[in-house]
Amino acid sequence: MKNVISTTLAPAAIGPYSQAIEVNGTIYTSGQIPLDPTTGEIVGTTIEEQAEQVMQNLKAVLAYAGVGMDCVVKTTCFLADLADFTAFNEVYGKYFPENPPARSCFQVAALPKNAKVEVEVIAVKPQIK
Repeated sequence: MKNVISTTLAPAAIGPYSQAIEVNGTIYTSGQIPLDPTTGEIVGTTIEEQAEQVMQNLKAVLAYAGVGMDCVVKTTCFLADLADFTAFNEVYGKYFPENPPARSCFQVAALPKNAKVEVEVIAVKPQIK
């Protein structure tokens, strides 16, 4: 059975999708772009500012689902310009200081609202022993 995850602490979906879906303890987030949850506007003009907002949005969705960034097992990262790869990694790495998840990172032709970055994650709830 799937459980829809939706919090006002992260941007509302800008299309026909959910912020995240949980199935059997696994949380699948939709891609987050650097939107301010209150205004729905892009935050920042640099890759660092935008990446920080994206990661904060993901953190909020995961927290609402009852997990932290340490439960993330896979990320998919989309960059509008692969030249931003190193700067993006500086921000991204702060959120995964130990045992980082598996990851794919791609340059794409364009992102919604002309964002510089979008990230989606898969996280798994810890098993209760």
